[in-house]
Amino acid sequence: MAFLLDTNVVSELRKSTPHPEVLAWQRRNAAAEAYLSVLVIGEIRQGIERVRPRDARWAETLDDWFDGLLSTYRDRILPVTTEIAQEWGRYNVPPKAPPIVDGLLAATAKVHRLTLVTGNVGDVAGTGVAVLNPFEPE
Repeated sequence: MAFLLDTNVVSELRKSTPHPEVLAWQRRNAAAEAYLSVLVIGEIRQGIERVRPRDARWAETLDDWFDGLLSTYRDRILPVTTEIAQEWGRYNVPPKAPPIVDGLLAATAKVHRLTLVTGNVGDVAGTGVAVLNPFEPE
């Protein structure tokens, strides 16, 4: 099984003491193929830049971690393609339209036949995408 990781999962795994269920999920799936979306890359960069004015030293630490993440996933970072944009357009219809990034992640997972790993399961309900919440026990 292959996975598309949401920002909340990647960020959780970066913590010095990650949520125990997320850590257990990662250990069980260590050999599985995991992918990131360019949107996750953007959200992480945004988070680092929000920290920078308040704590430049911490932002530098996060930059180093981020560089490692980009290196680790360099061949497994998925763009938003025309096919993904069209799939997202199918989901983005009120009244059940997911938040934009979550909807695009769901569309990416569907197009690439990946399971979306996220703590925001409710945000992608109704998309028909395979979803796994690693914050909950199996």
